[in-house]
Amino acid sequence: MIDTCLAELADYGVRTGLIEETDRTWAVNRLLEALGLSAFTAPEALPQPPRPLEDILRDILDWAEANGCIEGGVVSRDLLDTELMGRLTPRPSQVLSAFRERYAQSPESATDWYYRFSQDTDYIRRYRIARDVKWVTPTEFGDLDITINLSKPEKDPRAIAAAIPDSRLAILPGDHFVARRNWQTFNPLVLDFLLDGAQIP
Repeated sequence: MIDTCLAELADYGVRTGLIEETDRTWAVNRLLEALGLSAFTAPEALPQPPRPLEDILRDILDWAEANGCIEGGVVSRDLLDTELMGRLTPRPSQVLSAFRERYAQSPESATDWYYRFSQDTDYIRRYRIARDVKWVTPTEFGDLDITINLSKPEKDPRAIAAAIPDSRLAILPGDHFVARRNWQTFNPLVLDFLLDGAQIP
């Protein structure tokens, strides 16, 4: 299963122009290295039509999580899929050269190319943008476009706590005003943390 997914990802790189056909084997080897694998059996055929990038990456990340390559959670999954896509992304000097070449002909065309390139490399995650919540609200100054951005989700609080030495994690129901609206629960937690369990005299 994982071999097919990696072959699909390399094929995606070729189809989108991130890598050349002659780079296919090199790309698979780099992807294997990122997952700590040393063997690869090329599939007889790839799914047709080609699957969306989101599906390919999801299956690879699920495999990585199930096999202990990463911990669960949005942060570790995002870090790994960024690493995988980074192995299919041209060097910065190549990207800059391609952009400058297009910019000399048309700044608009160069900008459009770079935006598409950013989507193809998954830096801009199309599938998350598609899930953004959007609406328009009339105001006295005119219509206001409002978007809840799901493209860059907030970090998992468990991952944040794990990254901070001697931290503690407490998840309370509520909103940004939880410290005020639920102070009976919030205040003792903060005091206990600040006093490191010592009793108040």
